[in-house]
Amino acid sequence: MDDREGSFVAVRRISQGLERGSVYNSSSAEGVPGSAAWLGRGLSCVCAQRRDSDTNSTFDLTPAQEECLQSLQNRIDVAYDSTIPLHQEALRDLWKLAFPEEELHGLISEQWKEMGWQGKDPSTDFRGGGFISLENLLYFARNFQKSFQDLLRKQVGDRSVWEYPFAVAGINLTFMLIQMLDLEAVKPRTAVGATFLKFLSENESAFDLLYCIAFKLMDQQWLSMRASYMEFNTVMKSTRRQLERELMLEDIMHLEDLPSYALLSQ
Repeated sequence: MDDREGSFVAVRRISQGLERGSVYNSSSAEGVPGSAAWLGRGLSCVCAQRRDSDTNSTFDLTPAQEECLQSLQNRIDVAYDSTIPLHQEALRDLWKLAFPEEELHGLISEQWKEMGWQGKDPSTDFRGGGFISLENLLYFARNFQKSFQDLLRKQVGDRSVWEYPFAVAGINLTFMLIQMLDLEAVKPRTAVGATFLKFLSENESAFDLLYCIAFKLMDQQWLSMRASYMEFNTVMKSTRRQLERELMLEDIMHLEDLPSYALLSQ
């Protein structure tokens, strides 16, 4: 897949703010070229692929860092399972946080398209990101409610006619971060991955926090590039490069020191 291909189902922006029952409804949003189910096939997004130079070396970890990495890897390994009550409840919680004023009619419902899922059953979109991608969205909604709502409802900036779907973009961001930080390796093979583990050893929620920063940064990149659905991969790659640069700044002692962290307070 290259930057010119469609990466997800784009949604047509009807007006400022979310339009109930229309923006993500397949009867009112036209499909775009490309695969609508690419997430379920392993997230082959250009922005998330490892560079050849990433495997040239490894970085030693302290026992505390090894323990934190293993704990995070255990989270990454958990697939979303629609038969598990805990997973079902987490999905319901996400809906309540996203749309507190609207009752959810079921875990399989056309309503889910309002949040930016590709169909009426969100479980089919979790195949690529796993349960941790749902945990990331929940953390974002609970800890940065205004930013979460701004992105969900596309309330900030001069938006594109064809907008990225919120939930699907969120899953892409989870996967991108896992790849960028090389979190599935026994030891990190990049300086960025090794640096992140220092933050993780000090804050067990570091991955979730970085996810929130990445989401806001991605949206800022989207707006500054005046992007539409055809540029989604380009925006994701730009977001990754900016995060890598910020993580490697010498004066960064905590994730809250990242320049892009300030976006969460806007």
